[in-house]
Amino acid sequence: MLTIWGRLNSHNVKKVAWFAGEIGLPYVRHDVGGRFGMSAAYVAMNPNRLIPTIEDGDVVLWESNAILRYLAARYAPESMWPADPAARAQGDKWMDWQFSFADAQRGAFFNLVRRKAEHRNAAAIADSARESGEAMLILDRALAAQPWLSGDSFGVADVPMGVYAHSFFTLAMNRPDVPHVRAWYDRLRQRPAYAETVMIPLT
Repeated sequence: MLTIWGRLNSHNVKKVAWFAGEIGLPYVRHDVGGRFGMSAAYVAMNPNRLIPTIEDGDVVLWESNAILRYLAARYAPESMWPADPAARAQGDKWMDWQFSFADAQRGAFFNLVRRKAEHRNAAAIADSARESGEAMLILDRALAAQPWLSGDSFGVADVPMGVYAHSFFTLAMNRPDVPHVRAWYDRLRQRPAYAETVMIPLT
C-alpha cells in the first residue's frame, strides 16, 4: 500500500493525498513536518527535510509534482497521463508554473494564516495579493479556452494549482475578477477527494 509521509495542512502533501483519492489508490499517511518534527529515519529517506515523501513498494520518492507524475503514469496512465507527448506537455507546464505561483502567494499565506494579527506585515500581504492576482489572470485566460488545465477533462495537471486555488479564494486578501478560474475551482469543489483533503481549514 502507498505510504504518504507529511502533515495534511501542507499544500504539497494535499496534492498527493488528493490525487491518490482521485484515482482510487489506497494509502496510509503519517504526520511529518511542522509541529510533528522529522525522525532520523525520515531524514534518511528525504535528506532535504521537506514533505511529502512516498513509499510505494521499493520506490521511495520526494518532490510533490514528481510524485504526482509517477502516480499518474503508474496507476492511471489512460485517464490522467496522456500518451501523446504534446498533449501531456501542454498540461504538464502548469505543474511547473505552480511553483512560481506558490512564491507569489507565500507572503499573504504566511502573514494571514501563520502569524498573529499584531505581527502581520500589511505591505507583504498587499504585494503577495497583487503578484498572485496577476498570475491568476494568466491562468484565467488559459481556462477561458479549455475547461481544465489538463485539457478537455480533469487530469493530473489540475492538481497542483487546484490546491493553491483553494487558498487563493480563501485568504482574506484583494483578488482580481477571474471568472474562469472561479468556475474551474467550483468544479473542483464538487469532487469528493478534493473536498476531503484540500478544503480543510488553512493552518
